[in-house]
Order: sequence, then structure tokens, then C-alpha cells
Amino acid sequence: MRHLLLSRLLRRASSPSQPHHNLQLIRALSSSSPLPASDTDLRKYAGYALLVLGCGAATYYSFPFPPDALHKKAVPFKYAPLPDDLHTVSNWSGTHEVHTRVLLQPDSIPALEDALATAHRERRRLRPLGSGLSPNGLGLSRAGMVNLALMDKVLDVDVKKKTVTVQAGIRVAELVDALREHGLTLQNFASIREQQVGGIIQVGAHGTGAKLPPIDEQVISMKLVTPAKGTIELSREKDPDLFYLARCGLGGLGVVAEVTLQCVERHQLVEHTFVSNADEIKINHQKWLSENKHIKYLWIPYTDTVVVVQCNPPSRWKAPKLASKYGKDEALQHVRDLYRESLKKYRTEADSKDPAIDQLSFTELRDQLLALDPLDKDHVIRINKAEAEYWKKSEGYRMGWSDEILGFDCGGQQWVSETCFPTGTLAKPNMKDLYYMEELLQLIEKEDIPAPAPIEQRWTARSRSPMSPASSCEEDDIFSWVGIIMYLPTSDPRQRKDITEEFFNYRSLTQTSLWDDYSAYEHWAKIEVPKDKDELAQLQARLRKRFPVDAYNKARMELDPNKVLSSAKLEKFFPGMQTVQHAK
Repeated sequence: MRHLLLSRLLRRASSPSQPHHNLQLIRALSSSSPLPASDTDLRKYAGYALLVLGCGAATYYSFPFPPDALHKKAVPFKYAPLPDDLHTVSNWSGTHEVHTRVLLQPDSIPALEDALATAHRERRRLRPLGSGLSPNGLGLSRAGMVNLALMDKVLDVDVKKKTVTVQAGIRVAELVDALREHGLTLQNFASIREQQVGGIIQVGAHGTGAKLPPIDEQVISMKLVTPAKGTIELSREKDPDLFYLARCGLGGLGVVAEVTLQCVERHQLVEHTFVSNADEIKINHQKWLSENKHIKYLWIPYTDTVVVVQCNPPSRWKAPKLASKYGKDEALQHVRDLYRESLKKYRTEADSKDPAIDQLSFTELRDQLLALDPLDKDHVIRINKAEAEYWKKSEGYRMGWSDEILGFDCGGQQWVSETCFPTGTLAKPNMKDLYYMEELLQLIEKEDIPAPAPIEQRWTARSRSPMSPASSCEEDDIFSWVGIIMYLPTSDPRQRKDITEEFFNYRSLTQTSLWDDYSAYEHWAKIEVPKDKDELAQLQARLRKRFPVDAYNKARMELDPNKVLSSAKLEKFFPGMQTVQHAK
């Protein structure tokens, strides 16, 4: 830059339009002949002045201000646009993002085989990417990714056996729509339905119901495309050990290309939502777990409110009263009033009178409220109490198809940590799930954590996949899943950074106080890699204690010796494989 400005200055100094003495001044300044001290100082400062003027002129003509520049607010410096061949991929919450020049979308198994074989030969990484929904960005890799969005076909439906074979890139919502005409559906669902089938089984995703296992248990067989051995078919009969290991393989053993799933008959459910409290739940918990096909609790910090959601097939003998005591507007009124009051405090009277407020849903109102002051504990408590009122006026029943009823509006972008831990058997639950929640809520209040609602608690039966957080050899074991969250209701980078720091403090306190005592392990799609080396070593030791890490790494070495399918995150979780030099 200095070189550019000096040469420009010299060109202007030699131009006919400039007085001749400027050129002489520059030459004199460049001369090594001795001068009197006063003349030297004078010419030195004159030279500095000329240099400043020249730099200013160069800057002005290189970056001219628009005519209305004086009336514009200053904005942060923006980087130059990314190259056309660089893809930006982020997860749904915007908490993880990578830029990559390699994002492949094969449309067939041969194309996928070719992509992996080439990457294996050239020792390049090609990480499987599903829908990119994982809160921890498990499928993201700057080195390169492969996505199966173009492999989204239903290949076969066997109505008699109630099975379906699909390409793994099909989204859950699309699969459910395709099964409808055959009178079939999936056994259980996670909160949302936008996941690719290959992705949802690989991370050990789950729904809720103490008699229902995680979603990987619905897999009967699959085709796994590997870098070293090409396509292999796995099932309970064909290489059962590898089959169970690969069902929840985190995308590290191969790319799931085709899956055969066990379905159930399409059915309706009646959802009963009501408000309870911790004392009442302790009395009824065992009964509710065993009697309800699907059940979850929504705990609201800093209140005595627990929302209970039970879902069961409609009774042949008794039809529920589907009409709620309160209408939608009545249920939302308390939340709307709080939002208007908060706008007066944090913004202006005029903002509080915006008619658009009445068009916002409950989760949108909660996001807007939190955005005003997300880390002020008293403000968060007021929001939580308003949410408790909302649920009290939302008690009632609704009936619909299972895929519609089991969905859940999780709200906007958020940080989340979800743990899974054993809680006895269905016949003899040990009540540790409720003790866990009691300690967690006490911890929140003791540490003044600005914890928003809800803390969602769900249950599943065991999984036979050894890499599942709910894996067990005992058929009757049940597991509880508890998710803590902090919303990211703003796009302001500084505010998001502050929320992120507070969330990781929240998560750290939970880990220190509860995880080891309850044998709790995080959902694979929600584990974050610690930056501290000691914390990372502790995480690796905990994972090794719970999961068959040696067997998993051995399978990785056989199927992917060049670590094509790996990523920095996977390497942090499971160190120990031989280091391979990858192409840049």
C-alpha cells in the first residue's frame, strides 16, 4: 500500500498541472546532501504534509463517497464476497458453518461409489451431510461433503410385511406422505420431520414413549457405501455385528444409501395436554409411563408448572371432548400483554401498539420477548410464568394422524444439550428421571441461570445399536432424555455471543453436577467439542466408558482407512486411528 501511494504521488508531482517546486521538493527530500538543521526540519515536515495530502487524495479518488454519505449511519466492515465456487453450509440454528469447494450430490449408488472411491484414492475427505439439522453440525466439513438429496426415491413398499425400502436421501416428511396411500406410517417421530432418513438413523434420533425404541431400531437392513470396500449390504442376518454398529454409525463407517424400515399401520392419536406439578407427577409417574403410548413432560423453570402431553389411540368406548375451555386468543392474551408491557420498557409506546403483535404465534411471541433482554434472569422468569399461563389455558384434547400429532414446535434458533440416561425398567422405574429434574431445577435457581422454558423430558425403550445413547442388552430397560436450551432470538452477533457463553456455562454446570451421577450421555447430534485440552480428554474418556470405541475405530479402519468420511469433530470424539495425510 505504501508503495502504491508513493508512486501515485510521484506521478502527480511530475504532472504539468502541478507547480514545478513540488518536484524539486521531492527531489530535495530524496537528496543526501547536508542541509542546515532549520531547513532540514522545514523540508521534513513539509514532506510529511505533502505525503498526507497525497494519501488523502489517493484515498478519495480510489474510494469516493456517495452523495448521501453524510446522511448514512456507519456500518461494520464487510468482507469481500465469497468466490463463486465456494459453498456456505450451516446448520439450522446457525451455530455452525463451513465454507467448502466440494459439495457433491450423486443421484445413484454408482455415482456415490465413484465419488467415494475417488476420494479414497486421492485421500480427500468427503463427509456425509444429511439435512444439516444437527445442532452441533455433526455432518459439516470444510474439506468436502456429500449429500444424498437427489437420492430420495421410495424403492419398494411391502404392505403385507409392513416394510418400506427407500433411498436414504428422502426426507421423513416425504416418506410419510408416500406411505399414506399404502395405509402405513413410521412407528415414531422426532419433533420435526425435515431430516433425511439416512441422517436420522445415524445419530440415534428418537421420539417419545417408554415402550418405543429410538428410530434406529426401525432399520431392518441397509446398503452402506464405503470408501475401501464399495457397497455392502447389512442386516440382522448379514454380518449382524457390523449391522448393529453401523445403524448408529455417525456417518463414519460408510454412507447409508438405501434403508429398509419396519413400519406400522397408519393410525390416529388423541393428544391430551394438561398442567401438573412435581408432587402430582411423583404420585402418577409410573402409571403414566406404562399406560401411555407416548408421553413427555415440559418443565418450566422458576415455576411449579409441568406440562404433561399424553398421546394414545382413540378409545372405542369413549370419545374425548376435543373443544378447549379457552380459545386461542384467550390462551395467548397473557403473553401478548407481557410483550406489550416489555416493549414500553425496552423500546417505545408506539411499538407496543403494533397490531401485528396479535398475529404472532406463541413461539414467535416467546422469541420476540426473549430478544428484548435474553440474559436478564428476572425478564426470563416473567416470560416463563407467562408460558405457564399459556399452557394452563391450552389444556385439552386434539385428535389427528400420528405424524401430525407427534410433531412439536421447538421455537426459533437455539443452543441445545440433550442427555440420555437409564431409569430402570418399565415394570420398575427407579424414579431417577424425576430426581434428575428436581436437581436440575434446583441448580438453575441456585446459580441464577436465565433458563428459558421448556426443559423437555421424553422416554424411549432400549436400542440394540451399541453406539446409541440408549443402547442396552436388557430388553426391558427404559431411558429418559432431557434437553436444556437457550434460544438465539436475534441476529446481533454480540448478543448471540453473550447467549452462547451463558449457555455453555449452563451446560457445564449441568454436566458437573449431574451427568456422572446419573450415567447421562449427550445425544450425538448435540455434543460440542471442548476447546480446553483437559475437558476434551475427559469427554474422550467418558465416551470410551459408555461406547465400544475400539470396535468402532476398528470398523472405521477396515471400511475407511484413509478417513474419507471423517471430520475434525469425529477425530476429537474417537482418537486412536492411524493418522493419514490428506490432500488439501
